[in-house]
Amino acid sequence: MRIALLSYSTKPRGGVVHTLALAEALAAAGQDVTVWTLGRGGDTGFYRPVDPAVRLRVVPFPDRPGEGVGERVLRSIATLREAFDAGPYDIVHAQDCISANAVPHCVRTVHHIDHFTTPELAACHERAIVTPYAHICVSAAVAAELAEGWGIKATVIPNGVAYDRFATTDPAARARRRDRLGRYVLTVGGIEPRKGSLDLLEAYALLRARHPDVRLVIAGGETLFDYRDYRARWEARAAELGVEPIVLGPVPDDDLPPLVAAADVFAFPSVKEGFGLAAMEALAAGVPVVVRDLPVFREIFSPAARFAATPYDFATELAAALTGDDPVRRREGRALAARHTWQAAAERHLAFYRSLR
Repeated sequence: MRIALLSYSTKPRGGVVHTLALAEALAAAGQDVTVWTLGRGGDTGFYRPVDPAVRLRVVPFPDRPGEGVGERVLRSIATLREAFDAGPYDIVHAQDCISANAVPHCVRTVHHIDHFTTPELAACHERAIVTPYAHICVSAAVAAELAEGWGIKATVIPNGVAYDRFATTDPAARARRRDRLGRYVLTVGGIEPRKGSLDLLEAYALLRARHPDVRLVIAGGETLFDYRDYRARWEARAAELGVEPIVLGPVPDDDLPPLVAAADVFAFPSVKEGFGLAAMEALAAGVPVVVRDLPVFREIFSPAARFAATPYDFATELAAALTGDDPVRRREGRALAARHTWQAAAERHLAFYRSLR
């Protein structure tokens, strides 16, 4: 089967991680797979090497200084639409609202449902839900949102996780991280509203009163959107609280597993997610995880994670994870992550694709 998977970026965001891992698993299953994406900021390839069995088509997308988010979204759609030819493919599968707007007839994975105020983004989001002829969601919670809001029935196919990559981290690399950072709470995803960054900051200030030696480390943050105002509020609040989190920004792909494995606890306070791949990677590494108390996380992570709704709750659960070894929860976490394989995800995608033909 000839399959095109479409993404909007080469950067390490959750949907892009998903796209590449799925493409490689489909190719390993004997399929002819091509990944199409936009090469932002001069990128000619993805943030990590990709199995050569997967064809890559990176469409140049140069930056335009001063361009607003709405303009950038419309230009992204137009650029990908102009470059893409659906003719050679049996299945065209879009992974986000930009790529779903760029192609005329596609399958769409709805990773999570956003609510935008920018007119161009709101219209892009709506078209990307109602136009595709078939839908996949990575959790039943998101599929229920799709059914309730649009009357669309989606097939649920959970993410996989690169279990061995996080479960068998080089001990020396992990030790170097510990030597450099000491004890730390880690979160991955950058500083932005959807990631609940301000709540985590408040929680960290409360946690420091009990554990002054523990640092907060924030990794990741590549995004299409401009969160400068939110980041400024976050920095101002950090100063008011007297805390100094370590903001690493995007981390090289090879550096991520030891960074995760060396953490004392992983915090995931996102207010909107479809699955929570970064938290699942932490479970694979045997790291305690505290997530936002959301239906999707109850679905995905029970009974392996701790749940928190407020900054106070997060501080309490982070402190509990720091001070008490929980071998049962740790064992549950590793087992849960091990069950989510990309091979299984690819097999379920192939069965879904074949049902459409």
